[in-house]
Amino acid sequence: MSRSIPRPDAVLIQAVIAGALSFAHLHDLAQAAGQTGWKAWAYPVSVDLLLVAAWRRLRAQRSRLAWCWFLVALVASLGANVATAGFLDMQHPPALLRLGVAGWPALAFLGGTLLTHAPNTPAPAPEPANRFAPAADLPEAPELAPEISAPEPAPALPELSVVTVPPALIDHARKVATEHRTRTGADIDTATLRARLGVPEDLAGAIVAQLA
Repeated sequence: MSRSIPRPDAVLIQAVIAGALSFAHLHDLAQAAGQTGWKAWAYPVSVDLLLVAAWRRLRAQRSRLAWCWFLVALVASLGANVATAGFLDMQHPPALLRLGVAGWPALAFLGGTLLTHAPNTPAPAPEPANRFAPAADLPEAPELAPEISAPEPAPALPELSVVTVPPALIDHARKVATEHRTRTGADIDTATLRARLGVPEDLAGAIVAQLA
């Protein structure tokens, strides 16, 4: 079974070459400024570590502190590359360069400490497109059925008073009704009977009911 050989990454190779050249330039600059032995090798390590720490802080939080120390480390690395390209006399470096190299350890220590112990400020949560929109769609409340009121009781019918009609009055009223039917051909109504007999309306109605 054949094993695939990983292809080299051109970007990674370029990064290794650039890092090695920058590391060597920082070493040469420190050595020219009077730092010999292991101290000359410690300077490029310090610059690169500060650059990496500032970059990691920038990826986690875009703060002014991280940008400041990233630019400081970048200027130190870029300055070493430019200084060793023939712009300075490496055999007789200026006093300002010696001062910068001598003060770099304290500056790098301060930057690393601030980047390490700076509090992480959480990024603000994105606001919704409509801040007045509800957080979630709530189910609509079911419509309540209208209350059915109990039917009102029907009004009580007035009690009819029982009218007692004397039998003699009934006989007389029957004669009047017979005479009215003979003359008109129709049954006598309550009003006519009441007028003929001269009795109250309720009494006339009771007589008509008995004559029917």
